Amino acid sequence: MFTGIVEETGTIDTRSRTEDGLRLRIGADEVATGLEHGQSISVSGVCLTVERFEDGAWFEVFLASETVERTYLGGLEEGETVNVERAMPADGRFDGHVVQGHVDAVATVSSIEAVDEDWYFEFELPAGYERYVVEKGSITLDGISLTVADLADDGNVTVAIIPTTYELTTLSEKDVGDPVHLEVDVLAKYVERLLEARFE
Repeated sequence: MFTGIVEETGTIDTRSRTEDGLRLRIGADEVATGLEHGQSISVSGVCLTVERFEDGAWFEVFLASETVERTYLGGLEEGETVNVERAMPADGRFDGHVVQGHVDAVATVSSIEAVDEDWYFEFELPAGYERYVVEKGSITLDGISLTVADLADDGNVTVAIIPTTYELTTLSEKDVGDPVHLEVDVLAKYVERLLEARFE
């Protein structure tokens, strides 16, 4: 489990295709320190497993074919950056919200606006996912725990980005039309499931 508080951005050092999927080597200083084989790690919101690593330098993860198809990680080239976060320790601070690293869909950046020192990003969600979003609720985009500032009638979601988040994540490199990984609040999905069972 993760909190959506990105620790740093890593760089795609190498990528290699296999018959079953894709292997990525990601350069990272802080996140690659103290890793263990088999640990879970969030790569731009996608929960992956550490297969190999060099302490303080890089780690390798494998993306099965389904992960390649459901996310945009398979389209990343060497040199591009990703948000990385290690799984939350049991005695850690819960600064974000419950993030599983299970991507629901890929959303799209629809507008970016700078207002004083802050940034407002609007995202177009795939049809049907807006029902899991509420104003001032939590949403995960590219592994970042964010608060919904506005939910438009057309289902588009706007979030306000403070300078620290903008500088420490890949949001500073996003343009209109770029993809982002969407994970809606899992609590909303549980509530929906319980209500469906009650009223069926």
